[in-house]
Amino acid sequence: MCRTIKAVLESSAALEDVKARGWVRTRRDAKGFSFLEINDGSCLGSLQVLIDAGVPGSEEVALMLTGSSVEVRGKLVESPGAGQAWELHAAEVRLIGKASGDYPLQKKRHGPEFLREIAHLRPRTNLFGAIFRTRSRLAHAVHRFFEERGFVWVHTPIVTASDCEGAGEMFRVTTQKVGGGKDVPEEDFFGKASYLTVSGQLEGETFACALSKIYTFGPTFRAENSNTTRHAAEFWMIEPEMAFCDLKGDMDLAEEFVKALTRSVLEGPQDDFGLFSNFVDKGLEERLRFIAERPFERVSYTEAVAILEKSGKSFEYPVAWGENLQSEHERYLTEEHCKCPVTVYDYPEAIKPFYMRRNDDGKTVAAMDVLVPGIGEIVGGSQREERYELLRATMEKDGLDVEAYGWYLDLRKYGSVPHAGFGLGFERMLMLATGVQNIRDVIPYPRTPGHCLP
Repeated sequence: MCRTIKAVLESSAALEDVKARGWVRTRRDAKGFSFLEINDGSCLGSLQVLIDAGVPGSEEVALMLTGSSVEVRGKLVESPGAGQAWELHAAEVRLIGKASGDYPLQKKRHGPEFLREIAHLRPRTNLFGAIFRTRSRLAHAVHRFFEERGFVWVHTPIVTASDCEGAGEMFRVTTQKVGGGKDVPEEDFFGKASYLTVSGQLEGETFACALSKIYTFGPTFRAENSNTTRHAAEFWMIEPEMAFCDLKGDMDLAEEFVKALTRSVLEGPQDDFGLFSNFVDKGLEERLRFIAERPFERVSYTEAVAILEKSGKSFEYPVAWGENLQSEHERYLTEEHCKCPVTVYDYPEAIKPFYMRRNDDGKTVAAMDVLVPGIGEIVGGSQREERYELLRATMEKDGLDVEAYGWYLDLRKYGSVPHAGFGLGFERMLMLATGVQNIRDVIPYPRTPGHCLP
């Protein structure tokens, strides 16, 4: 039976007969023998293979260039080399797939910009292999968190006719010719204009008002012409929704969730995490432990603006009540003023979407954002407006088609309850977990303005 290289490297004893497969990282030749270093992606470490001249398949060793796929069988013995417990003495070696000499991942270290242009090969590098193994483990931690708390996972649609955020930054889905051709939405495939979803929230609310506690976890899309390190046109969102829940309960769950995901990274495989903390961000472990172990600060939006105004800092974007907090403001609050994660709540009504519950002061809504050091906003949520007349009036004021959202208003007619939820950007959580500074490097195939490869 063929073993993963992870299983081989974790062996507790020498083995007489081991078979492993992988891709060649390096090859060193000497008189009468060669060394191969192979990796199969199951872990950060590679397996060193000693191939003596004359063993079956050794005549093909010269063809086993970096990037080639091979199969080796032999005896696992203690390695005399530093930094590795085991090596494989080959009894047989087989070339599965030869890599040509122009294989782009040679010994030299390549920067992330170059690797984004070969996204189909970058998972073979140490860094990106570690990133995407961490992405997989973090996804499992998401499901485990909600399963343990009695939430139901709901698959909300990717194609929708509703604009949850009301910003209009949506990708149109159509079978019709556009740009000079026929474009009649009512004659389109779905009989109306339809789009790629920006959020599963609205549909999630309908299930929360039946199953009490649900969450969504899937891709979302924004047609926003932004080229920052924190934005992508396609990204993944985790969105829990809870019936019989207010803003405080929403903030409690969001903070508990961020802490739980952070702990799962700290408690995960130390080889991958060690790569991040040693070579990507030397302050990573200290920052993650701080998030996992310390309570979050909570300040109102009004208090946050006052803190920023009194900071004496010269911000690129001016601070003013009624304006959105920018990344530089969020990072000041977390990294310099509070020196810990911060939950900001009760934002001005004018800068938040229609579905957020209006507060009694007539100026703010029951919204909250969780801000973390190094990233800024990682969670955004609110208590939802459960009062029919108030929600309808806000929708009309914002120019929404009330009839088109009739199904959403129905929730407020038939057994309405206080309910709340939030969204956590999965890629931003991965940036926090790995110390990687660009969202393009934590998603397998980044979609940004002007880039859609492959």
